[in-house]
Amino acid sequence: MRYPRNMLGYGRTPPDAKWPGGAYVAVQIVVNYEEGGENNILHGDAASEAFLVDVIGAAPWPDKRHWNVESMYEYGARAGFWRLHRLFTSQNVLVTVYGVATALMRAPQQLYAMQEAGWEIASHGYKWVEHKDMPLETERQQIAEAIKLHTIATGERPYGWYTGRSSLNTVDLVSEEGGFEYVSDTYDDDLPYWRPHKGRAQLVIPYTLAANDMRFVTASGFQNGEAYFQFLKDSFDVLYEEGRQGAPKMMSIGLHNRLVGMPGRFAGLKRFIDYIQAKERVWIARRIDIARHWAQHHPYEAPGLVPSEMDRTQFVGHFGGVFEHSPWIAERAFDGELGPANDTASGLHFALRTQFRMASDDERMGVITAHPDLAGKLAAARRLTEASTAEQASAGLDALTDHERGQFSELNAAYLAKFGFPFVIAARDNTKAMILEAMRIRLGNTRHNEIEAACTQIERIALHRLRAILPEF
Repeated sequence: MRYPRNMLGYGRTPPDAKWPGGAYVAVQIVVNYEEGGENNILHGDAASEAFLVDVIGAAPWPDKRHWNVESMYEYGARAGFWRLHRLFTSQNVLVTVYGVATALMRAPQQLYAMQEAGWEIASHGYKWVEHKDMPLETERQQIAEAIKLHTIATGERPYGWYTGRSSLNTVDLVSEEGGFEYVSDTYDDDLPYWRPHKGRAQLVIPYTLAANDMRFVTASGFQNGEAYFQFLKDSFDVLYEEGRQGAPKMMSIGLHNRLVGMPGRFAGLKRFIDYIQAKERVWIARRIDIARHWAQHHPYEAPGLVPSEMDRTQFVGHFGGVFEHSPWIAERAFDGELGPANDTASGLHFALRTQFRMASDDERMGVITAHPDLAGKLAAARRLTEASTAEQASAGLDALTDHERGQFSELNAAYLAKFGFPFVIAARDNTKAMILEAMRIRLGNTRHNEIEAACTQIERIALHRLRAILPEF
């Protein structure tokens, strides 16, 4: 069973973003233009809008217009937008607009102002409505209609996409459309990343609902502009310091004309813009600029083996020998839950190791007894598996003196006579002298303790084998 969620991402070693000018952090500001595209019976919708407004406990009104909510959206278009426009143009800050297609069609003056300022206008969908229950084909048609209206309104198709109130199908459908340089309907990282889908890699630039002014009108949100400024400043400071230490990141900020465009909230935003502009090595960029930078400096590289995407035969064929002569472990791992987190050496090791640990005592003993003696008869007859041959050679067991060979033979025999199974150790972690010493010490163990020691070493051997064929992160 494939588990589709990617819980690993870049892991402990994110790439160096290589932002222009050696910037420690890339700050990306989004202005959401939704006014005129929200739910409204005037727009053919079944009810009024109730989302992201200053009406406490707002709820959709079926078949009715909500005058107060409409007025708040209109404030965003009439006043809030121009307040933000003056701030960003006066301080030479380029932003990305998430423009709802139907809203842009009702905002010619604002649209011209965006274009004159050099802002990127990405698509925010056809209408600012909920998509979670929208049939797949309907959503596909609305994406096409959004592109069409966006092109009519702006003069060119959008190259970035963010639905916001998305469905499980949204990112796949946008990827399949094929013309978007990025999609932002995720919140799962501080850096862009490539997401393969149906043979095509789509660049994803994650967005934010944390550093987003929507929290002015949601529970546990910002009470005033000062709280908003402090949160933005703290977020920036953490990312800036990470970048200064060699791990540059990206900071997204989401704005709405009707929310942060209100004077008391706006003051916090203005303080933040002043704050970051006083810092060195900060790249304030449009989203499309980040997308093109990433595509140039971090182009998509097709992965090699991807365990979670293999069929059962392929999976067992590649990994059935990781635990010596025990393909049933790989079979059970495949039949369990595999996902992107298992596509690295340590991730797949965890899945295989889990099955080994869950096995019966007899099954685990079968894995122990499947291992050959170290420097024993099978090695001399060249009948070891390829992996075992390489492992024993790594510790120098393929180049023993007669005296050393005699020592191994004597200790192997004593160990087998006492415990009834061969001595197992991860040869890649040891030299032949270290192995001989370990054999002498472990001969003093109880059988129970030695079974546990052997199982621990078997897991270590499996990890080494996986690291030879899969990336670690």
